[in-house]
Amino acid sequence: MKLTILGCYAATPRTLTNPTSQVLEIKNRLFLIDCGEGTQVQLRKNKIKFSKINHIFISHLHGDHLYGLIGTISTFSLLGRTTDLHIYGPKGIKELILLQLKLTESWTTYSLFFHELESKESEVIFEDKKVIVKTIPLKHRVYTNGFLFQEKPDERKLDVEAVQRYDIHVAYYQKIKNGSDITLDDGTVVENEKLTFDPPPTKSYAFCSDTVYNEEVIPIIQNVDVLYHESTFLESEARLAEKTLHSTAKEAANIALKANVKQLILGHYSTRYDGIEPFKKEAETVFPNVLLGDDGVSFEL
Repeated sequence: MKLTILGCYAATPRTLTNPTSQVLEIKNRLFLIDCGEGTQVQLRKNKIKFSKINHIFISHLHGDHLYGLIGTISTFSLLGRTTDLHIYGPKGIKELILLQLKLTESWTTYSLFFHELESKESEVIFEDKKVIVKTIPLKHRVYTNGFLFQEKPDERKLDVEAVQRYDIHVAYYQKIKNGSDITLDDGTVVENEKLTFDPPPTKSYAFCSDTVYNEEVIPIIQNVDVLYHESTFLESEARLAEKTLHSTAKEAANIALKANVKQLILGHYSTRYDGIEPFKKEAETVFPNVLLGDDGVSFEL
């Protein structure tokens, strides 16, 4: 699993910083999470293939998480894309995008599917054989969701010596890898654990974009491997965080601690500060495993 931060600063883009957007690579799938202005340029800079992105997740309809979407969709068409594109986001995102495509007469060369979200409870919004994605309801000035990405377990690994020892025919190998016990010709039942090894542990990633400090997310993100949590302000501006329904670095660390996550990545920094190192120092007073997200930084999770 690999996370590439395309942009992780709040509000407006600047010459050296970009608004929120990131790409998660998991089980050979690329998921684009939020799409702030300049996302497609950042995709090019980070050498991420446009054609591999088939699912885009938008947390909420604020410009610094959304204004790059119409440009990205249009560029996909200009490049001759034919593969379906699925967009998951708050109700209204379909109307917003289709109006822009209509007025600019820029209909896509591919099928565009919108999955509009309204529920205030966590729900599964994507699932295939290898990955499941759930919403993380957040509290912000508009309807907002984070997203929880979870690997599904691989099939069990066949213990070749064991199956040969029990003289099990190759026709049963897939059944064994799927977790089944095997009954031998003499009626003996061989438990699956004697014929296989455990698959590698699954990994999980939680993305919590704009939100006030909200302990209601803790049961949803409990024990995840990596948590990205917004940290717009430092504690010295806690009053502003509460007023604008954002979080401080210390509050993000408190969520990480109470949810027992393995690693915390900070982001969505206010540009009022001269640098981002103070965010890490503040968070580490509460939670030890803190990394700083920054534009163009990748993390092997």
